[in-house]
Amino acid sequence: MSLTNAQKKYLRGLTHHIDPVVMVADKGLNENVMAEIEQALEHHELIKIRLRTEREQRDEWITQIQRATRAELVHQIGQVACYYRRHPDKPKIALP
Repeated sequence: MSLTNAQKKYLRGLTHHIDPVVMVADKGLNENVMAEIEQALEHHELIKIRLRTEREQRDEWITQIQRATRAELVHQIGQVACYYRRHPDKPKIALP
């Protein structure tokens, strides 16, 4: 699923009011962290993740998360990345 620019803009507006639900730090993207991200996407659809590392490593993690979860990257600012994945049965967010 590919988001249009209008949909990304709408989702960016929604991310202002949410807090990061997962933090990736020294131990990296291990199985437990990926399971938490999957669970958060399943429950919330739109999540914010804090990535506490250097820029190059952060960019790698962002790509890995996107591939592993099949979620769309809504945007990234500094150490925070926001992802969206529509729930297949019960979508909570109605996209424009």
